[in-house]
Amino acid sequence: MPIDSAALDAITNGVVDAADAAARVPGVVATVTRSGGDAYEGAAGVRSVGSPEAMTADTVFAMFSTTKAVTATTVLQCVEDGLVDLDAPTSEYVPEIGELQVLGGIAADGSPRLRPPARPITTRMLLLHTAGLGYSFFSEEYGRLLAETGQPDIIGATRASLQTPLLFDPGARWNYGTNIDWAGLVVESVRGARLGEVMAERVFTPLGMSDTAFTMTPSMSARLAQVHQRVDDGGLVPSGLVLPQDPEVQMGGHGLYSTIPDYTKFLRMWLRDGEGEHGRVLAPETVRAAAANGLGDLEVGMLETTAPALSHDAEFFPGQRKSWAYSFMVNDETAPTGRTAGSLAWAGLANLYYWIDREADVAGMWGTQILPFVDPASVNAYLDFETAVYRSL
Repeated sequence: MPIDSAALDAITNGVVDAADAAARVPGVVATVTRSGGDAYEGAAGVRSVGSPEAMTADTVFAMFSTTKAVTATTVLQCVEDGLVDLDAPTSEYVPEIGELQVLGGIAADGSPRLRPPARPITTRMLLLHTAGLGYSFFSEEYGRLLAETGQPDIIGATRASLQTPLLFDPGARWNYGTNIDWAGLVVESVRGARLGEVMAERVFTPLGMSDTAFTMTPSMSARLAQVHQRVDDGGLVPSGLVLPQDPEVQMGGHGLYSTIPDYTKFLRMWLRDGEGEHGRVLAPETVRAAAANGLGDLEVGMLETTAPALSHDAEFFPGQRKSWAYSFMVNDETAPTGRTAGSLAWAGLANLYYWIDREADVAGMWGTQILPFVDPASVNAYLDFETAVYRSL
């Protein structure tokens, strides 16, 4: 049964034409794919408020945390090639991660109280977000370190920005953070090349992803959508935010730029057991292992914001059990949208959302460029979009 394109167009057009400013986004690109190829592609609105440039399918987005799954893929390729042992100490590949200690509190003068971790960080922990690392906008302790100690923010894409203390002993629980940035450094260490070069050769080329990179080409820059900030009256203002284009560290957790159709080719690879249009990316057995819950009894929970300008409190499908794979959220129960239990999904900070349902043979993506994360207009329209896809299957 074909996807109901008219219903999906109505959702994309409706969210850019909403009468209430707080329910409106400037522009959106959305896609749906099956393992056999594209099933839907739509674009609506403009690239920036106050600009006549239309949002088009080839518009370039700051992908933020949708970068993580691509980096995890390059790690899994290293495992396949015998270059990385997921359960060996990560310090065997990146020695400086062995210097990280556990935060035991912050003294009155703002200095951190530190102790050695109970066990070493492994690369498996990095892929599962159980290493003890966090993000300042989801951690009061990290926020204080940035404010009081001069700890550099990860937006600067420096090695020093990754030298943060651990929030708990490695392996003790799940916590979303800079784990995948460190995983990218593992790839660079064992491959002897920058992460973007590895991705280009081993992921983007076999998938035909010609519009994805850490550093934008002139053509990509000319098609860039503006990242907007939602303000108190519900309106949107352009932020001017562009991630560092000559970074010290190509941040595997958030640094890629891409188009929504380009990234959809990556999603389709997961439906096709690792096969791309121009070559294989992962072995089928790797895909099956990577798509399974790796947390055991641990669960993914609410991400409580400490920086409301960057993110609202964030939890997908509250009340339902969620776990984590390499490196995706797994909805362990059938989602209200119709998404099958065991499906994969995640998001990017500027309200990009995707899902991969291997059982139903469908994946999709919804892209806007708005802060804070979990902007109600953006996420509600995305959930309507996903629901409409499942109704037409």
